[in-house]
Amino acid sequence: MSATGSSATVLTVEGLSVQIAGDTGIAEAVKSLQLTIKHGQTFALVGESGCGKSMTALALLRLLPDAGSISAGRIRLGDTELATLSERAMRDVRGGSIGIIFQEPATSLNPVMTIGQQLYETLRAHTGYRGKALAERAAWWLRRVGIPEADRRLNDYPFQFSGGQKQRIMIAIALAAEPRLLIADEPTTALDVTVQAQILDLLADIQKEMGLAILLITHDLAVVKNVADYVALMRAGEIVETVDAASFFAAPRHPYARQLLAAIPTFAKRGQVLSAQDPSLAAGTLSPGLPRRHASATPGAEPVLVVEHLSVSYKPRGGFWRTGGKPLRIVDDVSFDLRAGETLALLGESGCGKTTTAKALLRLLDKQVQVGGKASLQGQDLLQARGRQLRRLRQSIQIVFQDPYASLDPRMLVGDILDEGIAALRPDRSRAERAAQIGRLLERVGLPDNTADRYPHEFSGGQRQRVAIARALAVEPAVLICDEPTSALDVSVQAQILDLLQDLQAEFGMAYLFITHNFGVVEYLSDRIAIMHEGRIVEAGATEAVLHRPQHEQTQRLLAAVPRL
Repeated sequence: MSATGSSATVLTVEGLSVQIAGDTGIAEAVKSLQLTIKHGQTFALVGESGCGKSMTALALLRLLPDAGSISAGRIRLGDTELATLSERAMRDVRGGSIGIIFQEPATSLNPVMTIGQQLYETLRAHTGYRGKALAERAAWWLRRVGIPEADRRLNDYPFQFSGGQKQRIMIAIALAAEPRLLIADEPTTALDVTVQAQILDLLADIQKEMGLAILLITHDLAVVKNVADYVALMRAGEIVETVDAASFFAAPRHPYARQLLAAIPTFAKRGQVLSAQDPSLAAGTLSPGLPRRHASATPGAEPVLVVEHLSVSYKPRGGFWRTGGKPLRIVDDVSFDLRAGETLALLGESGCGKTTTAKALLRLLDKQVQVGGKASLQGQDLLQARGRQLRRLRQSIQIVFQDPYASLDPRMLVGDILDEGIAALRPDRSRAERAAQIGRLLERVGLPDNTADRYPHEFSGGQRQRVAIARALAVEPAVLICDEPTSALDVSVQAQILDLLQDLQAEFGMAYLFITHNFGVVEYLSDRIAIMHEGRIVEAGATEAVLHRPQHEQTQRLLAAVPRL
């Protein structure tokens, strides 16, 4: 997205400060922020969670929470001063002169309104379209963002669209009134690489057509390198470096910028520590780039997990007037094996069957699902086990989910969460033995001494993921399934979790089944890769071979879509 057309300034922010009132007093969330965005330009505001990026966006739109306020500074959209504008006038600016795309379209779209109704709202409020012309313009925007059968789909609800389609609809709503400035707040973080590439290409095309100024808020530096004209790096509410994108990546000046770039996983960094030693930048144990102890499978060793011709089909739900139809196959003839100390990456687009495969192996699917094929864990039949035998097998296979906040019970103390699993699957251990084990686990994953007596909401996202890892390790599994365990985490926190996982694997010799669509993580972590497409494994092999000499067209398509530094 290069700058095009006029060089007129669209947005100027001078000395913006935002304060948040809390139980402990006033906190400054944004401090003396300065930035300028011109017509046709993409300006990336980069930083990790909590640094003030999204708070800046909310301040620009005057949508701060009740406890927040602009304490100083000026915000000018062209010649209009937004900081002192009346609320009535700001309603014309929001959606009219400034559009915004949020990170998670599923929570941004109204689930009880059709897509057409949500587009009509914006068009009625900020344009002169009415009647038949209103519907025609709404359908035009859906077609413009790549939604097929746009006229018919205006009557559909958000749940009837995929994640990528929902994000396209959010773009249509944000741009329907043809704003001068688009704020894109983490618009591709939750998307797989091919859909991400499509969304970025779409934004680039529309920007070129409209001469749109874009404020891109993200922590994905690879995306920034591919789309941004200028970069501002934010940390603890302050911009610590502002420079053109080419200079930022070629020669970053600030130590924090260099630290973030060093923490990004790549194939070239295999076997090296990613996370930082400097606790003021990113907590860790070793300096980035140092070699580390790495687990590997013993040649000729028997696999701990063998999957043969696994299939998963969903039975159609029957009703009073119908008896159901042909089952829908989600996983089709999947086979692979996994050895102790080895990491197999199961890679593919959203909806290809990766997580369904994991749930089938964990025996977490309901009665509406038919599971076929064979799976053996340490020589025992995993799919046919029942009762006590299944409980014993579950000691040997555990999972770490993508969202630790959703997978940890918010009403339970962390110590009770960990104790619950040990008590259920290791009933031979006394309460005192379990408490001692929990203390050792929390120390091993790098959590504070008082962690067991606190609730999940009292921790950061990275700390919650460490709790989830400790819970999975509590019963000493032979196989750990990691289902997108770092996709929701910042660069430096992701680096810490990847370093922790490698250290734990080297220490305990666990086998990892790593499910992800993040190619950087795969390149850095995996020993072997299996590419999944439409329920089948279409290519598998050693990591280097699959990455550098891909054979299947789907593998080639995925690799071509990956944004590179």
